[in-house]
Amino acid sequence: MTDIVTIAAAAYPLDWFDSFEGYATKITHWVTDAVAQGAQLLVFPEYGAMELASLGGAAVAADLEGALSEVARHQVQVDALHMALAAQHGVYILGASGPVFVGNRPVNRATLYGPQGVIGQQDKMIMTRFEREEWFVVPGADGLCVFDTPIGRLGVVICYDSEFPLLSRALIEAGVEILLVPSTTETLAGFTRVRVGSMARALENQCVVVHAPLVGEAKWCVGVEENNGRASIYGPPDRGWPANGIIAEGGFNQPGWVVAQISRGQIAQTRADGIVLNMTHWTEQADRLSNPVRVIPQVKP
Repeated sequence: MTDIVTIAAAAYPLDWFDSFEGYATKITHWVTDAVAQGAQLLVFPEYGAMELASLGGAAVAADLEGALSEVARHQVQVDALHMALAAQHGVYILGASGPVFVGNRPVNRATLYGPQGVIGQQDKMIMTRFEREEWFVVPGADGLCVFDTPIGRLGVVICYDSEFPLLSRALIEAGVEILLVPSTTETLAGFTRVRVGSMARALENQCVVVHAPLVGEAKWCVGVEENNGRASIYGPPDRGWPANGIIAEGGFNQPGWVVAQISRGQIAQTRADGIVLNMTHWTEQADRLSNPVRVIPQVKP
């Protein structure tokens, strides 16, 4: 098992394509660029696959149901492209998530690829309001997954999922060392929620969290017209880590890779002998809550 892992988080803009070959050229360029910087684990953002809606033409890309269906129909080609690139370069790639129909409605699915092919998929667990009320995207039915790889045990919490600590905690208790958080956020406030959630997960679980957002405008694509974010890699603010919990970050809305090396041994050391032991002491919350919460009444003057 590898101790030092070089991770690349994408701040990824959406582009218009007239053919799948154009999309393949873009993804190949991005992967090649990350590999040239030494990356072993590449993380693309949530709903990055939505740029494939352009292959259906302007009317399809501007129609929500049309766009979702158009993106989903290219999944086999997307898988083949990412598998070939992962095998060629000997790397692990969390592909950009997108809609995959498992019934009448789609899930929001991210696929992890490795040198041997598809390792597995992770569906988003908790839908945002726009996914529930406008897109009618449904939660994944198969639960959370731990991906055991030579570069570490990986878990994926897609965007909004990062804001719910029990999801990440379940992955951590199953052995995850590195959490991957692909995201799509329209506003600075949305980005901040995912950033704060991701940093909190790094703190309480004493792990590394990789945040890869969509950035920039795509006025032609319904639902992802405007995207704001900053690619970042977070760690616990503890001995041997950056005091602010930010291992690396890019410029706001600046496309490109943010690359950093992390040590799995350092994660284990922090969990065993950190300045604080958040991961170990997590279970004490239940003990402290064994007594009911007391409401102290107001004192009347």
